[in-house]
Amino acid sequence: MSFKNQCIALIIAIFASSCVSPKIYKELKDNNSTLKSENAELFSQLEGTSGNAQEVNVQQLNAKIDKLTSARTKAEMDLAGVKISYDRLKDSYDALAENSSENLTENLERNRKLLAQLEEKERLLNQKEQALEAKEKRLQIAQLELEASSQRVAELESIIAAKDAKMSALKDAISAALSNFEGNGLTVEQRDGKVYVSMENKLLFASGSWDVNERGREAVVALGKVLGDNKEIAVLIEGHTDNVPYGEKGLIKNNWDLSTKRATAIVNILTENNNIPKDNLTAAGRGEYAPISDNTTTEGRAKNRRIEVILTPKLDEISKLLNEM
Repeated sequence: MSFKNQCIALIIAIFASSCVSPKIYKELKDNNSTLKSENAELFSQLEGTSGNAQEVNVQQLNAKIDKLTSARTKAEMDLAGVKISYDRLKDSYDALAENSSENLTENLERNRKLLAQLEEKERLLNQKEQALEAKEKRLQIAQLELEASSQRVAELESIIAAKDAKMSALKDAISAALSNFEGNGLTVEQRDGKVYVSMENKLLFASGSWDVNERGREAVVALGKVLGDNKEIAVLIEGHTDNVPYGEKGLIKNNWDLSTKRATAIVNILTENNNIPKDNLTAAGRGEYAPISDNTTTEGRAKNRRIEVILTPKLDEISKLLNEM
């Protein structure tokens, strides 16, 4: 094989063995075919010419070979540049593919975490909504209970106001009934929702006695007439003494015993009035242990020796409402 053919084959081999794109490879192959044709044509011309002509043709061929050599060199450089660009592009693609895979994995993991966080937030939100609904239900129940309690309080206040008004009317009625006795050891007061009728012993009893005198009986009977018209009133009769010991012997043992007998004597007079329910009446002896004045003076001891009639409205309705609250 001639040098020219070797050059052509070398060019073809270099282009054929290089990693180029199909388009570039086709262009190189086409150029090779063109060069082969030109080479065949040159040899044909060379064989058909004389010696001088051959020399001329050799010079022309050499010039063409130089041109082809230059073209080959340029083609090799272009091919090397294309290969470098290809390798860089392939490296960039591989790096991009690897990076994309890593990013995809990271994105998937991040999305998984975000989804888990979202599900947890949704679960907590559902819990809060359920707690809020339960709280609202409790609030509604409490509101209903409050409204019911408010209604019962209003009813209670109404009943208490009615009781107070009734006790005030009772106090006025008793004061009117006992007007002839007030100032003679008898007082009528209203406090703490109750009416207190206090009668000193000098109005009712002789010293050391538990028998009610005539004047005292008149006062008790007058009081009983008012109580008979107010059957919803609880009546507590308390007997009180001073702190001077009871000195007589016989049925009375001490001041406590004396105070109890005097309270019972008042109850006995009140029971003569059939309009007064017997279960409204209670007798109690307090002896010397609930003084209202100083026992060191004569006046103080006289005030302490007394009968107190404590009138209290029956609180059944109030107790019922309080139990319902």
